Amino acid sequence: MAIDVDAQRVLDLMRESGRPPFETITPQEARALYLQSSARLGADPAPVFGVQDLDLPGPAGSVRVRVYRGAVAPPAAPQPALVYFHGGGWTIGDLQTHDGICRHLANAAGCIVIAVDYRLAPEHKFPAAVEDCAAVVRWAATDGSEIGIDPARIAVGGDSAGGTLAAVMSHMARDGALPPLCFQLLIYPSVDQRLGQASYQRVTSGVPLTTATVRYFQGHYLRGTADQMDWRASPLLASRFDGLPAALVVTAAHDPLCDEGREYAAKLDAAGGHVTLLHFNDQLHGFVHWSRIVRSASATLDFAARRLRAVFDAAAVP
Repeated sequence: MAIDVDAQRVLDLMRESGRPPFETITPQEARALYLQSSARLGADPAPVFGVQDLDLPGPAGSVRVRVYRGAVAPPAAPQPALVYFHGGGWTIGDLQTHDGICRHLANAAGCIVIAVDYRLAPEHKFPAAVEDCAAVVRWAATDGSEIGIDPARIAVGGDSAGGTLAAVMSHMARDGALPPLCFQLLIYPSVDQRLGQASYQRVTSGVPLTTATVRYFQGHYLRGTADQMDWRASPLLASRFDGLPAALVVTAAHDPLCDEGREYAAKLDAAGGHVTLLHFNDQLHGFVHWSRIVRSASATLDFAARRLRAVFDAAAVP
């Protein structure tokens, strides 16, 4: 399968810059590199109506979030919200690395977006990120009316590790551990820590996320091999897939996480769920970050925003 010409340009730029693989540097160095590349490859920040940083109560102290309101002034009525969890292998990434993605979704979906700065590994191993994200989702549903959120129209989403967290939040909501959710946006999620799918044998070099890179992040995030079997780390291993929120799952062929993402979408479908699988034969893991160069990035976020808007509109009280 050929690589998209825009994505190939990103690969060429990374190669020319001498960018080291994440697995060859420390988490602290990887965080700085990820922040730098996000600024260079992402589009300039789109104007929005408003941005506000908040510190919310969490299980181990406060959790910082950033609240975005779409470019159009919000009406007086309560607004739908997307709680967004950034990617980065639970080890790198922050509010700034995903600022552009959150601005884009807030504008295109016409909703409030709450970006979550959850605790990172290796300083805070599994399940710290899960606990922080659950606390924010719970706050959005119970106290989010303070900032104009409609508790009946809350969705979750994320890319990569953030997609995993969004999937976990959806299971927790279905099981009553969190308030109900109406939608889950899973962009190339990591859903099986056993790393046994065929795509782990296919994607081993030449791209930013290889099997070795996945193992690097996993080694920082999980406390040991037993955590691989915990459904909160591997939601593909959950006992049930019925009753979950409607979903959009995005996968890319040149990504070691590709096959598990497609398998997860198939399980949602087999359980009778409303799921859309958007698969790119020519894309790489991370491509939605590269909207300055990769045209499919903005198109994918626009597609996700339309799905969000449709679900939000259907759930609106007449």
